[in-house]
Amino acid sequence: MEIVKFKELEDKIKYLISEHTVLKKKNHELEDLLKNKGLELEEANIKIRGLSEEKNSIRTKVDSLLDLLQEIDVQK
Repeated sequence: MEIVKFKELEDKIKYLISEHTVLKKKNHELEDLLKNKGLELEEANIKIRGLSEEKNSIRTKVDSLLDLLQEIDVQK
């Protein structure tokens, strides 16, 4: 009877060790995924900043051109 309980205990310990290994591997995979997503987010933010600067530059140029057009005296 006691040997059966030890066998059950041994099986449970082996199962827990196996699960621990699987979870540790999964945790590592998720950490890598999170790291990659963080890098992607950083790249996207850099691109957004660049596009925003480009938009502001274009807006300034368009405003300048509109000012020049307003200065033209249209004669009929």
